[in-house]
Amino acid sequence: MIEVQGLAKRFRLPSRGAKAAKARDPRDHDGWFHAVRDVGFSCAPGEVLGLLGPNGAGKTTTLRLLSTALKPDAGSITANGVDLLADPLLARQQIGFLSGSTGLYGRLTARENIEYFGRLHGMRPPELKRRCDELFELLQMHEFGNKRADQLSTGMRQKCAIARTVVHQPRIVILDEPTTGLDVMAAKILLDFIASYKALRVPLIFSTHHLHEVEKLCDRVCIINHGKTAFHGTVDQLRQLGGSADLYDAFVGVINQEG
Repeated sequence: MIEVQGLAKRFRLPSRGAKAAKARDPRDHDGWFHAVRDVGFSCAPGEVLGLLGPNGAGKTTTLRLLSTALKPDAGSITANGVDLLADPLLARQQIGFLSGSTGLYGRLTARENIEYFGRLHGMRPPELKRRCDELFELLQMHEFGNKRADQLSTGMRQKCAIARTVVHQPRIVILDEPTTGLDVMAAKILLDFIASYKALRVPLIFSTHHLHEVEKLCDRVCIINHGKTAFHGTVDQLRQLGGSADLYDAFVGVINQEG
């Protein structure tokens, strides 16, 4: 179980002229931009949670806070009762995080990239080989395993990035828009891979703008708007609150209520 309560993060704003001040975001005040103001949700073992929200709502900042890439100004993140903010190194050992950029080394092959990250996590050669073989099978990567990362297609790079994210078998998986820019076949493979984590009893959180992915995969949903949690609950509860059986209309309904 991962539980998030009262997360907040602000960033110092550059000085602005009078015209800019009139058109500023409502989260701009006192010389700060409050990207995340009050975000909270939970994700239990075997659950997939979809993180939704308009562009600029604070989703990516929230995910970076969960991964310990950023330190929050307020709030708590606990996993199985352990305070992840108190021990970021332990948190990074337990979390698999895919950021918006793939973070691959172009001169290394797909397999070398995954093996490198496995070694960073202290995996021994026999265990690492077994795990790489398993991931290459699950993600259908055998055909390009020996190809340099800078020569891979978008879909190949994303598969490789997913594999290096989970090579150490993390206890929590966090993915930032994992299917963006992928064709139908590559997206289907990645969605099936995400679904497989339910059987592993691993909490998985992913952000997306594609609500059909939410309908297919998610047990729970968290909607962030203007840096705050606007909704947290099941997909059926989202439909009820948003006033529509159609998830797209329900999402818009929740955002409009928040506004």
